[in-house]
Amino acid sequence: MGKERRLLTLLVCLALGGVLATALLGATRAADSHHGPAGAPPAADEYVDIRDVRPGAYPHPQPAAAGPDASTGSVTVDCGRNEEAHYNEDNLVVSPGLTGGAHHTHAYVGNLSTHAGSTDETLAAAPTTCRGGDRSTYYWPVLRRPDRPATQPYERSAGHGNTGQILRPADVRVEFRGNPVGKVVAMPRFLRAITGDAVARTAGTDADVRARWGCSGSPDRSTVGYPRCPAGDRLTRTLVFPACWNGLDTVNDGRTHLRFAAPNGVCPQGTFAVPELRISLAYEVPPGARIALDSFPEQRHSPRTDHAMFVNVMTDDRMAGIVACINEGRHC
Repeated sequence: MGKERRLLTLLVCLALGGVLATALLGATRAADSHHGPAGAPPAADEYVDIRDVRPGAYPHPQPAAAGPDASTGSVTVDCGRNEEAHYNEDNLVVSPGLTGGAHHTHAYVGNLSTHAGSTDETLAAAPTTCRGGDRSTYYWPVLRRPDRPATQPYERSAGHGNTGQILRPADVRVEFRGNPVGKVVAMPRFLRAITGDAVARTAGTDADVRARWGCSGSPDRSTVGYPRCPAGDRLTRTLVFPACWNGLDTVNDGRTHLRFAAPNGVCPQGTFAVPELRISLAYEVPPGARIALDSFPEQRHSPRTDHAMFVNVMTDDRMAGIVACINEGRHC
C-alpha cells in the first residue's frame, strides 16, 4: 500500500512539473527581450520624433503628376467623429458572420447598424451618421491611452491586451479622389474594401503596410511608427484604399478584386480606376503620451498593423454624382 502511495505521489509530481514546464515555455515563447510579452504596450523604438523623419519619406512615394486626362476632383463626406460611440470587435469585411472575430475594437462612422451579422439588405435600410444620406460603413481599429483606465463598457470589452482609454478623433475626414492619369468609373454598390495589414508585425514583409502616421504641423512627413509631435500639433493617421477594381467582384479575399495603382497612377492590367477613398484621422495627444493601436495580441500594438475597412452602400445615383464631380475636376 505504501509503495502505491509513493508511486501515486511521484506521478502527481511529474504531472505538475510538466504543466509548470509547459507554462514557462509558453511564457518564454510569448515574449522576447526586445518587445516584451504579447499584448504589452508598444516598445520605445516604435515611436519616432517627427522632426527626424525625412520629408516625403516611406511608406508612400510622391503622387504622380496629373496628366492631361486626369480626374482631379474630390468629394468630401461628413460622417462625424463617432459621437454615437459605435464600437464592436467584429469585422464584416474580413470575418462576416463571426461575432468578435476581430479580437480588437473597431470604431465606425457612417452606417449605424454595422456588425458581423450585417447583410446588404440591413445596411441599405439602416440610419447613418453621414450627411446627405450615405449609408456606407467606414471603420478602423481604435487608438488608446494605455496609461489611462478604461471606464466605459466598450473600452473593456475587447481584452487580448487591448486596454486603456479609447481616444476619439478630434477630426475625421472621409474623402474620395481621382486618378492622376485617367477618369474614374463608379464603384459597385456593396463593394467591400480593406487597406493595410493587421498582421504586419509577424508577416515578414511590409508589402501591405499602407497607413501613414504623422503630425498636423508637418504634412510633408509621414512614418510607419508612432510619431512624437510638437506641442500644439495633432497626431494624424491617413489610410488610403486601393482604387483599381477588376470590374467583376465586390467580395473576395480583400486583396485581388481591388488593387493599388503603380506609383505613376496606372492601374494593373485588367482593372479600372474607381474613386480613391482616403480616411484621415486626427487626435489630440499630449507630447510624450503613451498610445497603442488595438491589435491581435501577437502584433503587440505595432503601428505597422494599422488598417481600415469600407463597405459602399451609396445609391447608384449618389455614386454617379461622386464620379461626375471627380472627373470634371470639381471639389464637392
